[in-house]
Amino acid sequence: MKVALITGASRGFGAALADELNARGWSLIVDARHEDALAEAAARWENAFAIAGDVSEPAHLDELARAVHRLGRLDLLVNNASLLGPSPQPTLDRYPIGVLASVYDVNVFAPLALTQLVLPELKASEGIVVNVTSDAGVEPYEGWGGYGSSKAALDQLTAILGAENQSIAAYAFDPGDMRTQMHQEAFPGEDISDRPEPETIVPALLRLIETRPKSGRYRAADLMVNA
Repeated sequence: MKVALITGASRGFGAALADELNARGWSLIVDARHEDALAEAAARWENAFAIAGDVSEPAHLDELARAVHRLGRLDLLVNNASLLGPSPQPTLDRYPIGVLASVYDVNVFAPLALTQLVLPELKASEGIVVNVTSDAGVEPYEGWGGYGSSKAALDQLTAILGAENQSIAAYAFDPGDMRTQMHQEAFPGEDISDRPEPETIVPALLRLIETRPKSGRYRAADLMVNA
């Protein structure tokens, strides 16, 4: 049975991905910051180990890694948990440096730290790392300097991880706009009902996983067009 570790899995894209992998018979290790929300989501998955906590806390990452070690296998790591930062988002000239550090802790350092902890299992299964990124990491959107620069750093870490570890695949996956709570927080007061639901983006990531192209950065929009 294949095993996936998905962070930020209590809602949005993480939960939608877990739904599909569960339907395909995968075992899941899932996390989220809020225990009640995570437990509610995990109740619908047959083989799920739910571990609530904050990915910026080393002790929580250690707990996730111990779950992987107990199962003895990891085929897919999806670093989906992200921190937007202030809402509405400030311009860089007034961005609080302490808050920016927290954004980088969650969006950059935590994915790398977790990958380091479970890399032996990923190498053993010739597995896949997916780091969920954003177009804000490549486009200079006003007001997105904090979140966007963290995703740009994550993109580069992903690229180098793939170059340094040929036995695994490392993907920066850009899902595009989605109708999620984080997206609503990014645009407070705006109607985002025209954005696609997260479950409509999951097939693009599954195509990436199943076709396993070379490591790199991939957009959901391109994957769905190619499909």
